[in-house]
This record gives sequence, C-alpha cells and structure tokens, in this order.
Amino acid sequence: MRSAFQIRRATLQDSDIVGDLVTALLDELYDPEYGAQRRPIYRRAAAELIAAPDIYAAFLAVTAENKAFGVITVSQCVSIYAGGRFGEINEFYVVPSARKLGLGRALIVAATEEAARRGWSHLEVCTADLPRWQQSVDFYRSCRFTEVGLRLELEIDPG
Repeated sequence: MRSAFQIRRATLQDSDIVGDLVTALLDELYDPEYGAQRRPIYRRAAAELIAAPDIYAAFLAVTAENKAFGVITVSQCVSIYAGGRFGEINEFYVVPSARKLGLGRALIVAATEEAARRGWSHLEVCTADLPRWQQSVDFYRSCRFTEVGLRLELEIDPG
C-alpha cells in the first residue's frame, strides 16, 4: 500500500492543497471552526511561502492521481546556539485514514534530506499539548528527535 504514494516537493500550483492540509491539521488540534474560517488565509500564506524557496519548502505525500494525503513544511531559522542556520518543521499532517502507512516517516525523511541539502545543523519541531498528543511525541522520538525544552509564543500586533 505504501508504494501507492510518493513524496514530492510542493509547487506554487499546490498552494491550495498545502493550505487545505494545514487547515485540517489545525481543525484536529483545535476546533473545526477555527481552521474553516481561516482557510483562505492559509491558502494565501502557502502560496507566499512556496514562492520563497530560499527559506521555505513544503513536501506532499500524494497518490499517482496527485491526491494529497500528507504535508510537511520546513523553514530556515538562525541562532547562535545552533551555530548558524537550522530548520524548523512548521506544519506536519497526515490524514487520519492514511496514518500507519509510513507516510509520516517518509515526509520526515524528505524534511531531513532538505535540511542536509541546505546545510542546516538540525531540525526542530514544536509538539502539541501532552498528554493528549503523546502519540505524536512518541512518533517524533521514534524518528530520533529529542526533547530540548518548552516552547512559548508571544503574538505581535503588526499595527
């Protein structure tokens, strides 16, 4: 079954697909109302970011018919503690019906290969709240990710 899928880099023509998969991710993490209202924003953001391949990349798990079942996005970050450039997994989602088919691991491999190609020292990922998302944390650990601490966010008003 796994061979029925391929992992490929998303193009500008895939912006709506990437945006829709991110919407599905946020629907699952938070609330279906949250993502549905923001779908147009996510589609526009996907197009803007895919058009900036020097700092961003998205990969899709697709069938031969180009039906997407998963996405992973990565972007470049910089810091002194990392010795310069490193990567961050921004979004990572596999549709529930396609989980346990190896797509998640294949998407992680694509992100890892992209990180190596760009010379990033490592990849970081933020996980959702525990214990509800323990299975996700366990998956990352099985892919050799290690815990490095708690991550917090401060929203900035652009006005």
